[in-house]
Amino acid sequence: MSTLNFNATEVEPSAGFDVIPAGKYNAVISDSEMKDTRSGTGRYLQLEFEIIDGEFKNRKLWARLNLENPNPDAVRMARADLSAICRAVNVLTPRDSLELHNLPLVITVRCKKNQDDEMTNEIKSYAPKATFAAATPPPQATANAAPPWAKK
Repeated sequence: MSTLNFNATEVEPSAGFDVIPAGKYNAVISDSEMKDTRSGTGRYLQLEFEIIDGEFKNRKLWARLNLENPNPDAVRMARADLSAICRAVNVLTPRDSLELHNLPLVITVRCKKNQDDEMTNEIKSYAPKATFAAATPPPQATANAAPPWAKK
């Protein structure tokens, strides 16, 4: 048994997080850490991304890059993702993952089922922020203008 000096009426309850819709989001890397794999045979760079605008502002997503792994394909894919991230934030030769923090980029997010058959988010690609712009609405027609097919 543990003593708790806690009053639930003083704290808003957590609402949990649903997956965000698949799409492109402006984000920054807000945290990073090199961790050992569960099996102990490698290490991965865990990157925490934070969405910086829009409806899902402040939501976080994570990517794991298997930079040290006995599986050469896992390492190749992780290095390719790291290269895409570095190019997206224009830091081509980082010596420390901190150099990648707080620089805007665009992440492409997809939704997929995990091994527990629950929907989760996965970051599929990384691009410079300049390549992503909100869709521009079509020009508004004036009230008296004839549609293009009716013009003579």
